[in-house]
Amino acid sequence: MSSIPAEPDAALREALRRYAERWPEERDAALFLELLDDPADPFRRERLAGHFTASCWLVDRAGARVLLTHHRKLGRWLQLGGHADGDRDLARVALREAEEESGLGGLTVEPGLFDLDRHWIPARGDVPGHWHYDARFVVRAGTDERYVVSEESHDLAWREIAGIAGDPQADESLRRMARKWLAAGNG
Repeated sequence: MSSIPAEPDAALREALRRYAERWPEERDAALFLELLDDPADPFRRERLAGHFTASCWLVDRAGARVLLTHHRKLGRWLQLGGHADGDRDLARVALREAEEESGLGGLTVEPGLFDLDRHWIPARGDVPGHWHYDARFVVRAGTDERYVVSEESHDLAWREIAGIAGDPQADESLRRMARKWLAAGNG
């Protein structure tokens, strides 16, 4: 097995290739690779045809709960995450967003992509509707799990992963991540 190259685009390309091999029934990896090859910078939110974002499956130390945000703009319970804003290392973006949106310290990001999700973001103000290509990583909480609600959230909450997997009210991508997590023997 080859090691992931140090250059961020090459590393992301390799991670997407491995993800596609592991989850062949999911089709998003091919779309992410197409975006990566786009000559316009897909790591900047100004690329309104679509751009990369990164988020985290922020689990407690036991791996039984995930920290979710009641997203201020979208009004739904979702995982923490945000725009790459030019950073081509999406694992670093996911970790930064986890820290900023939760106020938690001592977080660690696990290697490799956990999930991919391409989703439509509706128009808001002067920003037209556009696609987010969200690369998702597992981030582990440290010893202190007391979070701080940021301006981006109405609230944060630790939720049992097993409960999310079977919750028809939960976002479909949250249910998918919960099923993946549990199928891997976590929690």
